[in-house]
Amino acid sequence: MADKNMLEKYAELALKTGVNLQRNQALVINSSIEGADFTRIVARKAYEHGAKNVHINWTDDELTLLKFKHASEEVLTDIPRWQVEKHLTFAKDGAALLAIRSTNPDLLKDIDPAKVAKANKASAEAMKEFRGYTMNDRIPWSIISIPTGDWAQKIYPDKSKEEAIESLWEEIFKIVRVDQDDPVAAWEKHNQLLHEARAYLNKKNYRALVFKSEGTDIRFELPQGHIWKGGAAETTEGIAFNPNMPTEEVFTVPHKYGVNGKVTATKPLVYGGNRIEGFSLTFEKGKVVGFEAEQGYDTLKHLLETDEGASRLGELALVPHASPISQSGLIFYNTLFDENASCHIALGKAYPTNLKGGSKMSDQELDEHGVNDSLTHVDFMIGSADLDIDGETYEGKLEPVFRQGAWALDFNE
Repeated sequence: MADKNMLEKYAELALKTGVNLQRNQALVINSSIEGADFTRIVARKAYEHGAKNVHINWTDDELTLLKFKHASEEVLTDIPRWQVEKHLTFAKDGAALLAIRSTNPDLLKDIDPAKVAKANKASAEAMKEFRGYTMNDRIPWSIISIPTGDWAQKIYPDKSKEEAIESLWEEIFKIVRVDQDDPVAAWEKHNQLLHEARAYLNKKNYRALVFKSEGTDIRFELPQGHIWKGGAAETTEGIAFNPNMPTEEVFTVPHKYGVNGKVTATKPLVYGGNRIEGFSLTFEKGKVVGFEAEQGYDTLKHLLETDEGASRLGELALVPHASPISQSGLIFYNTLFDENASCHIALGKAYPTNLKGGSKMSDQELDEHGVNDSLTHVDFMIGSADLDIDGETYEGKLEPVFRQGAWALDFNE
């Protein structure tokens, strides 16, 4: 384990800035058994903050792998109703949700991708109602990560397990600002910068964004009434929380029928325990009409075939190439970190909150406004040091938004 004082600060940050736990509120934690020690620290602090209940949903990579190796497809796709009701019961009670992610990125690399895809789809279908609570900000939720041996050695292959874990703890503490004297205050300052960026873009109200870099030439139309978000969010009851820690992005919803061009991923994507590398997608009228991948082609194919919406986009996010995660020079093989190193897009479901009044719209109304729906939401990275982005106004004028991977805007204008 890392330094106890740093772990205490990290747990405090997750509760105060991550989910912003309120007195007499329940907390649900999703965590791996490999992170049990840290999870116990979070649980203790939650009770000290006045939580009325702390419920832990434990996972275990080894047991997950055993199940995929030996269980039938029927078992893997059968999600018991009691599991769904458990989550819904907490959500309806207004619980906060904290995910502590620490999965081996290569966990299911030897499992048939079709088998994994079917299991993922079944889980997504079963949990659709619960996911509505998080994607519409009805409850506070946050995702953080802690090192595990397999993940740490994937990032630091030349180090021993213990050395790799120690190095990854140091990077995580730095990236989420736990190494600063007052991490909560540091996040308040960081959130303010992100809020300034999103306020500027909301004021601009571009009709579209055009991305150009090596391997990428694509136009993302934006729906009328789109909203840029980033940094701290707010629940429908006005409670501020940070969904992702770390986060360096401002993001919005692209028009599901208005994406045209080719985009090339700049970092690997880990999906369903498998890596997808060296891949590109071609879009016409918002839909993927062609794709390539040097590794993980079948996994990407099954992802795109999850449902009709999986081959369209639900998110467009801007992240400067000079972000702390990018400057670390590391590939984390973890979307929570890698997406915050780079501009990215997401296949699948959009956040209804990225459209004015979207959280109160029906699925049909969201579709009419160009907001995508799907059982999945998978981010992948497309940013680089040579990325240029132009904002297209409703008059057809192009204005620089990014140049050479950096903001070309003055947020104080």
